Amino acid sequence: MKTYDVVALGELLIDFTENGTSGQGNAVFEANPGGAPCNVLAMLAKLGKKTAFIGKVGKDIFGSRLAAVLAEAGIDTRNLVTDEKVRTTLAFVETFPDGDRDFSFYRNPGADMMLTEDELDLNLLADTKIFHFGTLSMTHEGVRNATKKAIAVAKEAGAVISFDPNLREPLWKSMEEAREQTACGLALCDVLKISDNEILWFTGERDYDAGIRRLREQYDIPLILLSMGKEGSRAYYKDRRVEAAPFLQQATIETTGAGDTFGACCLRDVLRYGLDGLDEDKLMQMLTFANAAASVVTTRKGALRVMPEETEVLAFIEESKKG
Repeated sequence: MKTYDVVALGELLIDFTENGTSGQGNAVFEANPGGAPCNVLAMLAKLGKKTAFIGKVGKDIFGSRLAAVLAEAGIDTRNLVTDEKVRTTLAFVETFPDGDRDFSFYRNPGADMMLTEDELDLNLLADTKIFHFGTLSMTHEGVRNATKKAIAVAKEAGAVISFDPNLREPLWKSMEEAREQTACGLALCDVLKISDNEILWFTGERDYDAGIRRLREQYDIPLILLSMGKEGSRAYYKDRRVEAAPFLQQATIETTGAGDTFGACCLRDVLRYGLDGLDEDKLMQMLTFANAAASVVTTRKGALRVMPEETEVLAFIEESKKG
């Protein structure tokens, strides 16, 4: 039996998100804990799963606060490393009127880039049911090597490998390198969570089904989860394609963390049923709950500290049925 349900590796940072204006008319930014892998773990923790994070922060005020926030969220921090020489990574988030956003990263270097192979807790990696990662831990050679080592150890121990490309173009030296490392993740994963814009970027296909078909032919990924924003989501599993409608609401203020929330909820059902135990009904239930949870998060600023409880998501689904 494995101790941990999900262990994730990657970036832990501060998202400075706009939160009104000062008396002088200047934009006010709120320091929200962030980073896609930890957003995923925070939602899973809310769903009662035992999680742990592998990554690095700086020995500074932000690093200390982030460590405290993870502990508060119930995420194990035994392999959260502190770097005395490099500062914690920061991101400034610009939110558009429709809730979408753009990122400006302060990461040259940032602590999350500096994780090395010898800093990995190999026992932790061998003691998890699912190992989750993205491409922000593959943008630079040192942390890229650590990520690939972690995948190998977890895979050897029988873990399901979960991958979310989470493309952030400004962080790559070139899109050719981004494509190469994304392809590496696709070749190694059992569960892929990918967004509509990432399908277009990687495959060149505007038709989502055609893009997914290309991925499956080349990489043979057992479960692919496609998030389509306001169009809902789809799951591609064996010969099945299941689509669930979105939960749209006027209270949406930003989409930060929505995809991570969606992915976490889907991983909860992978833990529940296994990769061999899914069917059309289970996939529809999975997507419906995940879409609803993601919708709830879009009504809140930040992500990591505001993930919804399961009862809240279920109540939201029931309320939505009433029209």
